[in-house]
Amino acid sequence: MAVPIQETTRAQESTNAIERLYITMRHLLNRGFYKPSGVSGNALRSALLVLRPEIYGSVAEDKGELNGLIYVLERLPEGIEQCRYINLTSDEGFSKSHLEPIIPPKRRRNCYRVDSEQMNIEITRGRSDIYDILTHLTFLFIESNKICKRVLVDEDTEETIRDWAKLEAFMELDEKTEAQREVAFIHTANILGRSFEEVVEISEKLKTKAQPDKFLSLVYWLGKLGIEEITTGEKRTITFSPLLRERLGHHIHGERWAEKIKQTLIKNNLEKRPLHIISANMHSVMNSLFAPKILAKEFPKAANLEIFEALSSSSNEPLREKVIKYAEKNGMLSIDDESGANIDIQIFDTAKFGDGACCFMFNNEIPLNLKPVVFVMDYAFGEQAYETIDELLKPYTKGNEKGFLNVASISVMGKAGILEGGKGDLMIPSAHIFEGTADNYPFKNELDVEDFVGNELRVVKGTMVTVLGTSLQNRDILKFFNESTWNVIGLEMEGVHYQKAIQSASKIRKSIRDDVKVRYAYYASDNPLETGSTLASGGLGTTGVKPTYLITRKILEQIFAS
Repeated sequence: MAVPIQETTRAQESTNAIERLYITMRHLLNRGFYKPSGVSGNALRSALLVLRPEIYGSVAEDKGELNGLIYVLERLPEGIEQCRYINLTSDEGFSKSHLEPIIPPKRRRNCYRVDSEQMNIEITRGRSDIYDILTHLTFLFIESNKICKRVLVDEDTEETIRDWAKLEAFMELDEKTEAQREVAFIHTANILGRSFEEVVEISEKLKTKAQPDKFLSLVYWLGKLGIEEITTGEKRTITFSPLLRERLGHHIHGERWAEKIKQTLIKNNLEKRPLHIISANMHSVMNSLFAPKILAKEFPKAANLEIFEALSSSSNEPLREKVIKYAEKNGMLSIDDESGANIDIQIFDTAKFGDGACCFMFNNEIPLNLKPVVFVMDYAFGEQAYETIDELLKPYTKGNEKGFLNVASISVMGKAGILEGGKGDLMIPSAHIFEGTADNYPFKNELDVEDFVGNELRVVKGTMVTVLGTSLQNRDILKFFNESTWNVIGLEMEGVHYQKAIQSASKIRKSIRDDVKVRYAYYASDNPLETGSTLASGGLGTTGVKPTYLITRKILEQIFAS
């Protein structure tokens, strides 16, 4: 009797789509270029449309996707929709030219508008950066294609619908009134298959003082270049520079970054002291150590959390400067990154903490050579976590001698997507697994659920999956991870890469002690399984302050208790 063939599940289809996306991207990188409207570009688009990532909402529908558009624009350089040629490069010295860097608000990468048609994007954080950009560009080209299909009546005559002609006429005006703008919104809403109200709302979110019509301009340029591809044959092209293809995977930026740190430690005689590495942001450790003490007059009766929330406000720059100056007087060294890695550093020498300056209790009577040094590095991005930590944990050179850093602990605090809770909740991993591979990294986490009990936040413990890209996550795959025996509680992009570097340094290379303590804790920035709670729904705001400082405090308490 023949065994019936089982139908492919949505989770399996989505897994296959992700695999096709990454195989295609790697092929295009090796090839050196592709045209989004060509065979390779269509392959990327088809795979993304099969996948239908939660973050891109209605990307697979005929109507325009608005929230996904905002998410993408925050991660791509301003003006990229106007460029027919997009060139991904290594750090090739553009900073020494007359060109001003354009830095996307939610991704630290230098981009350069070479001329009216070309945008160069510097890749200094490895393949994760390339995958991220190509996925976002593919989304943009899908939206461009939608607009083009809706407005182009006849390819041969280049005839367009009346709504497009009216939008074009509006964009050509030198002076624009509010009434004319509203009329343009009406026509744009029809082009996108959206309501007037939705278009006005998205325009309000995107507009700036310098660009009140930023959204209308975006729709216009996406449509314009899409129409020209069909009517004139002028194709948009994505290229990868020869230097980028040559350097990729060689840790060039990570090596420069780590070398600067090691030399700074040597210069300040800190290389032999117990080193506690924390991957976090550039404010929570410093504020936790010093802010409640130095700001006691400004906040005489406030709880620590109120102080931290106040410091998170953009209107409190003078308070932040006061904390920074106080920290610098009490042993904080700051290293602004010049390697291209875009990861800044703070080093806290506890031997230089003034009497009563620190908000934590620790044994100040221990010998100088045993006093901890707290090393804070800003967030890495994807595979960059392996590149930076792997280089940092290698031996250093002092004169003609080779030495080893005395790494006592490595702690990672990050934002992640949660599968069993809501924004701001905590996740304590017991292992990391790498999406799409058989790689898995169990470890003993020094942090546990009990450390955070009684703080009104939900705390879950289990496996974290390290994903290839947050923008590719699909509800069906995530439900499989969560409901299967993998017991996945959340998803993030760096955990496997950190742990891979730690285990190779401690277990194989023996460049750090094999009993190095590791701590991982994440707070939820989104829930991709919950409609309206994906990353495209907006940031955490002050919701992220409490979990950030709870995790930071627990890490510091364990460091000073060791």
